[in-house]
Amino acid sequence: MIERAATEVFAERGYQGAGMDEIARRSGVTPPVLYDHFDSKVDLFRRLLERTRDELLAMWREQLGGSVPQAVDAWARYVEEHPFAARMYFQDPSGDPQVRGIHAEVTGSARLALGAILGEQPGGSEIAGADELSLEMAAEVIRSALTGLAIWWIDHPEVPREKIVQTALNAVRWPG
Repeated sequence: MIERAATEVFAERGYQGAGMDEIARRSGVTPPVLYDHFDSKVDLFRRLLERTRDELLAMWREQLGGSVPQAVDAWARYVEEHPFAARMYFQDPSGDPQVRGIHAEVTGSARLALGAILGEQPGGSEIAGADELSLEMAAEVIRSALTGLAIWWIDHPEVPREKIVQTALNAVRWPG
C-alpha cells in the first residue's frame, strides 16, 4: 500500500514535489509509520526504482526465451498496467544530484543485467557479440529505445498497446 501510493506521488509530482506527508496520507498511515518502513524519501525512492527494475528484469528473463515479439508485448503490458511506475522509472529525475545518481545507478545496473540476459539467449552472442561490452551496448540500444517509447506512450495513452508493440518491432527491423 505504501509503495503503490509513493509510486503514484513520485510519478505525479516528481521527486522534488513529492512529500512524505502526502505519501503517508495516501497510504492511510501516519508519517511516523512511513518512517518506520523507510529511513528517508531518498530511501523510499531508491526502493521503488529497484522494485521496478527487478520486475522488468524478471519479465525479460521469462519472456525472451519465447520470442522477441512476445517479450516486447510483455514489456508494453507492464508499462500499460503500471503507468506510475513506468513514469517514475523511465523519466530521469531532475534536481537533486543524489537522486539523479541513484536513478543512474539503478538503471545502469538494469542495463548490465539485461546485457547478461541477452547473452544467455539462443543466438544472443551472434546478435550482440560474445563480449560483455557488446552485450551491454545491445542492452542499451533496447533499453533506450523502449524507454523513449514508454515516455512517448505515457503522453499518448490513446495509442493501443498493439500499435506500440508493432512500432517497436518495426523500428528494430529498419529497412535498408
